[in-house]
Amino acid sequence: MDNRITVDPKICHGQACIKGTRIPVHQILRMLANGDTIEALLREYPSVQLEDVLACFDYAASLAEEQVTPLELLSGDA
Repeated sequence: MDNRITVDPKICHGQACIKGTRIPVHQILRMLANGDTIEALLREYPSVQLEDVLACFDYAASLAEEQVTPLELLSGDA
């Protein structure tokens, strides 16, 4: 992930982007979440490689595991 995803305050207002592009990680993930296939995405963005898409998944997974919410708080048992 480190060599494919970059955060630079001068590019896309500091949003995480695929390195060497101005394509934000959130855009790739949103397209996939809305039903686009990886194959269609790679055709739409020829500068993006499969490894870049996988790095976007890895980046999102890293963000998701940063916050731990105790299950009791989610179920209202606290």
